Amino acid sequence: MNHSLSYYPLRKSLIKQLIFIEENMVELLDLYVASTPIHERDFSFFERYVSEVEKFLSNSEESTYPALAKVFIGSQVALLYEDDGYVDHFTICFPEKSDPTHGYISFLSPVGRQLLLHDLDEKVILSTPSGEISVSIKKIEFKDYQ
Repeated sequence: MNHSLSYYPLRKSLIKQLIFIEENMVELLDLYVASTPIHERDFSFFERYVSEVEKFLSNSEESTYPALAKVFIGSQVALLYEDDGYVDHFTICFPEKSDPTHGYISFLSPVGRQLLLHDLDEKVILSTPSGEISVSIKKIEFKDYQ
């Protein structure tokens, strides 16, 4: 397998994300504020995301296929629910691609926002309307959904 060709869609997608975020920052901040409860707002959210993507891109050579160790937009994430051992899969996407019925959740949704930038094998306590849920991130794969 030609690893550089495998890596190209991931690299291309991440670069497109950086450009999209830069060009649409005002609209994204409006969406973020509208979808995020006041007590959960973090106005450095997009700066942190851009910084993590840039760090990933600079630390990854184009000739290698890096394993994703962090949840980015475009990641398909396997979550292990700690209480019952159930595994569920979500693809973190931009709001216009969201389709929760098929596992595509916006990075601005409550669950998407809470998963973004977490690490492989990290335990995360998700706050949901029905209470807190303890999950572990068991797998992160790039999903070229565009």
